[in-house]
Amino acid sequence: MSSTSRRAAVAAGSLALATALAACSSSGADGGAGDAETAETVTVEHAQGSTEVPADPQRVVVLDMGVLDTLDTLGVDVVGLPKANVPSFLGEYESDEYTDVGTLQEPDYEALARLDPDLVIVGFRSAAAYPELSKSFPTVDATFEWSGDYLANFGESATMLGEIFGKESEVEAALADIETQAEEIRPAGEAAGSGMVLMTSGGEVTLNGADSRFGLIYSELGVTEAETGVEAADHGEAVSFELIRDVNPDWMFVVDRDAAIGESSGQAAEQVLDNELVTSTTAWQEDQVVYLDGERWYVVMHGLSNVPAMLDEVGTALAR
Repeated sequence: MSSTSRRAAVAAGSLALATALAACSSSGADGGAGDAETAETVTVEHAQGSTEVPADPQRVVVLDMGVLDTLDTLGVDVVGLPKANVPSFLGEYESDEYTDVGTLQEPDYEALARLDPDLVIVGFRSAAAYPELSKSFPTVDATFEWSGDYLANFGESATMLGEIFGKESEVEAALADIETQAEEIRPAGEAAGSGMVLMTSGGEVTLNGADSRFGLIYSELGVTEAETGVEAADHGEAVSFELIRDVNPDWMFVVDRDAAIGESSGQAAEQVLDNELVTSTTAWQEDQVVYLDGERWYVVMHGLSNVPAMLDEVGTALAR
C-alpha cells in the first residue's frame, strides 16, 4: 500500500472510531446554574467494542508495553502498570512512583481498585481481562491485527490513543515518519532475497510468518518469505533444523524469547542454531543472521518509539 493510500486508510479508521464529544452536565446540589459542572467524555470504538472515557484522563493504568511506549512518546503519564515486564528502555517506570498492578496476563484487581483509575488500557496479552476490568473502570483494548497491513492497523490503534489524550497531531506526525522510514528500507528488503523469522525458546525453534507479530519484516520491509503457509500461532510454528537447511534462506532474523523475558536457564539463540544443519544455510554462510532485540520485538511489539527502533534494526542489518 502506498503512503498516500495508507494515510487515507488510517484517516478512515480514525473516523471509524466514531469519536464523539459528549458534554455531560450536572447541576450542583442547589440546582443553581452557577454551580453547574461540565465534564467531557470521549466515546471510542476499539478492539472489543465502544467505551466512553473521560477526555484527557489523568489516572491511567496501562496493561500493554506497546501502549506504554506510545504514551511515553506522547508525554502522557500513567499511575500503574505491570512492573514484571518493563523493558529496559522504559526502565523509569519501575520506580516507586508507579504502582504495580500485576502481570500482563493477570491484573491485580485489588491494586487496581485502590488506584481507582479513570482509564485502563489493555492490549494483546492483557486483552482477555477486558470483560472483567470494564465492569469497574472505563477500559479500552488497543489490540490490532498482525496480519494484512501492519502499519495501517498499528496506526488505527495509535490514533485512538491520540484522540483520547488530545494528541492527534503528534500521532499523525509520528505515523508519517514511520511510513517514510519503512518506505526507505523496503528496497533493500526486496533485494535481500528470502528470509525466515525464527524464535528460540527452551532449546526449540519456531518459524513465524507474515501473519505473526514479526510479519512486518515481510509485509512492510519487503523481505520474501522463504517458507509460506506458516501457522499463525502466538509463538510461531515449531520447525526442525532439517527444514531450515532444506528451505535455505538468504537471511535469518532471530528472536531469543528466553532472553527477552529474562529466562536464563536455557541455551541462548546463538547456541541453539549453531549446528551443522543451520550453519550450512546461505544465511549463515553469508553472515546474514540477525539477532533482533527481543524486548522490542517480542515483549513490546509496537509503540510510536518502539516501531521506528524495530525498523531501524532491520534496515541497518540489510544495509551492511
